[in-house]
Amino acid sequence: MTKANYIVADAGFSEVSVTRWRDGVITEAKDKIAEETPISLIYNGISHAVMLATPQDLEDFALGFSLSEGILQDKSELYDIEIVVQEQGIELRLDVATECFVKLKEKRRNLVGRTGCGLCGAESLEQALRLPNIGESAALQANTLEAHRASVSTIKASNIQAAFRDIQTKQRLQQVTGATHACAWVNADGEVQLLREDVGRHNAMDKLMGALAKQPAHENGFVLTSSRASVEMVQKVAVAGYQILAAISAPTGLAVRIAETYGVTLVGFLRENKFVIYTHAERIET
Repeated sequence: MTKANYIVADAGFSEVSVTRWRDGVITEAKDKIAEETPISLIYNGISHAVMLATPQDLEDFALGFSLSEGILQDKSELYDIEIVVQEQGIELRLDVATECFVKLKEKRRNLVGRTGCGLCGAESLEQALRLPNIGESAALQANTLEAHRASVSTIKASNIQAAFRDIQTKQRLQQVTGATHACAWVNADGEVQLLREDVGRHNAMDKLMGALAKQPAHENGFVLTSSRASVEMVQKVAVAGYQILAAISAPTGLAVRIAETYGVTLVGFLRENKFVIYTHAERIET
């Protein structure tokens, strides 16, 4: 793997020379900036999507994106990932099961994502929301949708608060650059167990979902994001079969409605000593 135009796989940031102005005084200095680069996802030799993402945890990103988009139903359908650095970006060459590839070709679309956008490239409203596919996810096949909505795994409010404090100490890329989002898996005691970062909130979620998919079944817990709770964030949590999403920022109206419909407890405006529960509050213990 070679370096090209400062693009290096697993390089979350780079250092640049800057000119600082403070209180009328100009100084020369070095600054660390978050990286983003075009990431092309290629399935069995066919390019499907190009996303702008931080070139870090790329195998997790490839798996999580494939699962959340319904390209794969299970991690076992992904046979291999080759990371290839090109002059203008990075290619993720995925070798997937033939059945998955055939289905992908049938619904193939040109999807180009930009920072802060998780639904770019959809050709119809049905593709944008992807709601009919949630019940087909491997993560939800074990239970009917009604059973999924009725299931209750509770989390103490104090442990959500503990997670809010914990995630701030673990966002290493954010601490260095000030430019990234984080998504984390938090156990029932409010301890961050796994965290992924990216300039795009949906990319960070895909990275987390990919990392979680490679591990054994998880104990009771919840997903925490440092971003707002947009609809694609709720979708990714629902497709993966997790019950609770807590966000430091606000949700959107559509995100709230989707969370209500698909049995996700949605928490927003998470701050010190306060938060708002928008849906399925029965899972949060006071």
